[in-house]
Amino acid sequence: MNNPTTGKTICIFCSSSADLSEKIRSQSAEFAALLAKEGFSLLYGGTTCGLMKTVADAHKAAGGRLLGVIPRYMIERGIQHPGLDEAFAAEDLRDRKQAMLDHSDVIVALPGGIGTYDEFFDLLAMKQLKRHDRPMFLFNINGYFEPLMAMLRHSIAEKTVKPEHLDMFKISDTADELTQMIKKSFS
Repeated sequence: MNNPTTGKTICIFCSSSADLSEKIRSQSAEFAALLAKEGFSLLYGGTTCGLMKTVADAHKAAGGRLLGVIPRYMIERGIQHPGLDEAFAAEDLRDRKQAMLDHSDVIVALPGGIGTYDEFFDLLAMKQLKRHDRPMFLFNINGYFEPLMAMLRHSIAEKTVKPEHLDMFKISDTADELTQMIKKSFS
Protein backbone atom coordinates (compact mmCIF):
# COMPACT_ATOMS: atom_id res chain seq x y z
CA MET A 1 0.00 0.00 0.00
CA ASN A 2 1.24 3.47 -0.80
CA ASN A 3 0.96 6.22 1.76
CA PRO A 4 -0.27 9.66 0.74
CA THR A 5 2.76 11.57 -0.45
CA THR A 6 3.85 14.97 0.77
CA GLY A 7 5.67 15.60 -2.51
CA LYS A 8 8.87 15.99 -0.48
CA THR A 9 11.95 13.83 -0.89
CA ILE A 10 14.43 13.03 1.86
CA CYS A 11 17.99 12.23 0.75
CA ILE A 12 19.73 9.64 2.92
CA PHE A 13 23.50 9.15 3.03
CA CYS A 14 24.58 6.02 4.91
CA SER A 15 26.92 3.07 5.08
CA SER A 16 27.31 0.51 2.32
CA SER A 17 28.61 -1.93 4.95
CA ALA A 18 26.43 -4.75 6.24
CA ASP A 19 28.71 -5.32 9.23
CA LEU A 20 27.01 -2.83 11.56
CA SER A 21 25.50 -2.99 15.02
CA GLU A 22 21.92 -4.17 15.36
CA LYS A 23 21.07 -0.81 16.95
CA ILE A 24 22.24 1.11 13.85
CA ARG A 25 20.36 -1.24 11.53
CA SER A 26 17.11 -1.25 13.52
CA GLN A 27 16.98 2.50 14.20
CA SER A 28 17.83 3.31 10.58
CA ALA A 29 15.04 0.98 9.41
CA GLU A 30 12.64 2.57 11.91
CA PHE A 31 13.49 6.03 10.56
CA ALA A 32 13.02 4.93 6.92
CA ALA A 33 9.64 3.41 7.76
CA LEU A 34 8.56 6.58 9.60
CA LEU A 35 9.44 8.65 6.55
CA ALA A 36 7.21 6.43 4.43
CA LYS A 37 4.35 6.65 6.94
CA GLU A 38 4.64 10.45 6.89
CA GLY A 39 4.42 10.45 3.09
CA PHE A 40 8.03 11.36 2.31
CA SER A 41 9.85 9.80 -0.63
CA LEU A 42 13.30 8.45 0.12
CA LEU A 43 16.26 9.07 -2.17
CA TYR A 44 19.48 7.19 -1.56
CA GLY A 45 22.47 5.63 -3.35
CA GLY A 46 20.27 3.07 -5.10
CA THR A 47 22.14 -0.14 -4.25
CA THR A 48 21.54 -3.40 -2.40
CA CYS A 49 24.60 -2.90 -0.21
CA GLY A 50 24.66 -2.77 3.57
CA LEU A 51 22.73 -0.13 5.49
CA MET A 52 21.58 1.36 2.20
CA LYS A 53 19.61 -1.85 1.50
CA THR A 54 18.24 -1.95 5.06
CA VAL A 55 16.93 1.60 4.73
CA ALA A 56 15.53 1.02 1.23
CA ASP A 57 13.77 -2.21 2.18
CA ALA A 58 12.22 -0.70 5.32
CA HIS A 59 10.95 2.32 3.42
CA LYS A 60 9.44 0.14 0.67
CA ALA A 61 7.90 -2.28 3.18
CA ALA A 62 6.17 0.69 4.86
CA GLY A 63 4.64 1.73 1.52
CA GLY A 64 7.10 4.49 0.66
CA ARG A 65 8.28 5.76 -2.69
CA LEU A 66 11.92 4.81 -3.25
CA LEU A 67 14.33 6.68 -5.50
CA GLY A 68 17.96 5.86 -6.20
CA VAL A 69 20.91 7.60 -7.79
CA ILE A 70 23.48 5.05 -8.83
CA PRO A 71 26.68 5.32 -10.86
CA ARG A 72 26.58 3.38 -14.14
CA TYR A 73 29.49 1.16 -13.10
CA MET A 74 27.48 0.02 -10.08
CA ILE A 75 24.49 -0.72 -12.31
CA GLU A 76 26.82 -2.82 -14.50
CA ARG A 77 27.95 -4.71 -11.36
CA GLY A 78 24.32 -5.66 -10.76
CA ILE A 79 23.86 -4.00 -7.38
CA GLN A 80 21.01 -1.63 -8.27
CA HIS A 81 18.07 -2.15 -5.92
CA PRO A 82 15.22 -3.89 -7.82
CA GLY A 83 12.51 -2.09 -5.85
CA LEU A 84 13.30 1.45 -6.99
CA ASP A 85 10.27 3.44 -8.09
CA GLU A 86 12.59 5.79 -9.94
CA ALA A 87 16.28 5.45 -10.77
CA PHE A 88 18.73 8.10 -11.89
CA ALA A 89 22.03 7.00 -13.43
CA ALA A 90 25.17 8.98 -12.65
CA GLU A 91 28.60 8.79 -14.23
CA ASP A 92 30.47 8.64 -10.94
CA LEU A 93 30.21 9.48 -7.25
CA ARG A 94 30.68 13.21 -7.85
CA ASP A 95 27.77 13.28 -10.28
CA ARG A 96 25.72 11.19 -7.85
CA LYS A 97 26.09 13.78 -5.06
CA GLN A 98 24.86 16.55 -7.33
CA ALA A 99 21.95 14.47 -8.61
CA MET A 100 20.98 13.59 -5.04
CA LEU A 101 21.03 17.26 -4.11
CA ASP A 102 19.04 18.17 -7.23
CA HIS A 103 16.29 15.63 -6.51
CA SER A 104 15.85 16.14 -2.76
CA ASP A 105 14.36 18.59 -0.29
CA VAL A 106 16.23 17.51 2.87
CA ILE A 107 19.62 15.87 3.47
CA VAL A 108 20.13 13.30 6.26
CA ALA A 109 23.33 11.45 7.13
CA LEU A 110 23.01 8.18 9.01
CA PRO A 111 26.04 6.31 10.33
CA GLY A 112 28.47 5.61 7.53
CA GLY A 113 32.05 5.63 6.46
CA ILE A 114 34.27 7.78 4.27
CA GLY A 115 31.67 8.01 1.50
CA THR A 116 28.99 9.22 3.90
CA TYR A 117 31.31 11.80 5.43
CA ASP A 118 32.32 12.97 1.96
CA GLU A 119 28.70 13.33 0.87
CA PHE A 120 27.62 15.17 4.01
CA PHE A 121 30.59 17.54 4.17
CA ASP A 122 30.53 18.25 0.44
CA LEU A 123 26.91 19.37 0.67
CA LEU A 124 27.58 21.20 3.94
CA ALA A 125 30.39 23.15 2.25
CA MET A 126 28.03 23.94 -0.63
CA LYS A 127 25.46 25.18 1.88
CA GLN A 128 28.12 27.35 3.56
CA LEU A 129 28.83 28.86 0.12
CA LYS A 130 25.08 29.41 -0.39
CA ARG A 131 24.89 26.94 -3.29
CA HIS A 132 21.81 25.34 -1.68
CA ASP A 133 19.55 25.96 1.31
CA ARG A 134 18.21 22.50 2.06
CA PRO A 135 17.84 21.49 5.70
CA MET A 136 20.58 19.06 6.77
CA PHE A 137 20.54 16.56 9.62
CA LEU A 138 22.74 13.97 11.32
CA PHE A 139 21.00 10.92 12.84
CA ASN A 140 23.13 10.35 15.92
CA ILE A 141 22.25 6.70 16.55
CA ASN A 142 23.87 5.45 19.74
CA GLY A 143 26.09 8.57 19.87
CA TYR A 144 27.66 7.73 16.50
CA PHE A 145 28.38 11.36 15.56
CA GLU A 146 29.62 12.51 19.01
CA PRO A 147 33.32 12.22 18.01
CA LEU A 148 32.57 14.25 14.88
CA MET A 149 30.83 16.93 16.94
CA ALA A 150 33.81 17.00 19.32
CA MET A 151 36.11 17.53 16.35
CA LEU A 152 33.92 20.36 15.08
CA ARG A 153 33.86 22.01 18.52
CA HIS A 154 37.67 21.67 18.62
CA SER A 155 37.83 23.28 15.17
CA ILE A 156 35.73 26.17 16.48
CA ALA A 157 38.08 26.55 19.47
CA GLU A 158 41.04 26.61 17.05
CA LYS A 159 39.15 29.12 14.86
CA THR A 160 39.27 26.96 11.71
CA VAL A 161 35.48 26.63 11.77
CA LYS A 162 33.08 29.43 12.64
CA PRO A 163 30.50 28.74 15.39
CA GLU A 164 27.63 29.62 13.06
CA HIS A 165 28.60 26.74 10.77
CA LEU A 166 27.15 24.38 13.36
CA ASP A 167 23.80 26.10 12.77
CA MET A 168 23.75 24.83 9.17
CA PHE A 169 22.62 21.38 10.31
CA LYS A 170 20.77 19.77 13.18
CA ILE A 171 21.47 16.54 15.03
CA SER A 172 18.97 14.09 16.48
CA ASP A 173 19.24 10.94 18.60
CA THR A 174 15.91 9.23 17.76
CA ALA A 175 13.97 8.34 14.63
CA ASP A 176 10.78 9.98 15.88
CA GLU A 177 12.52 13.22 16.90
CA LEU A 178 14.34 13.39 13.56
CA THR A 179 11.12 12.81 11.62
CA GLN A 180 9.43 15.60 13.57
CA MET A 181 12.38 17.92 12.93
CA ILE A 182 12.13 17.20 9.21
CA LYS A 183 8.40 17.90 9.21
CA LYS A 184 9.00 21.22 11.02
CA SER A 185 11.59 22.21 8.42
CA PHE A 186 8.74 22.52 5.90
CA SER A 187 6.55 24.80 8.02
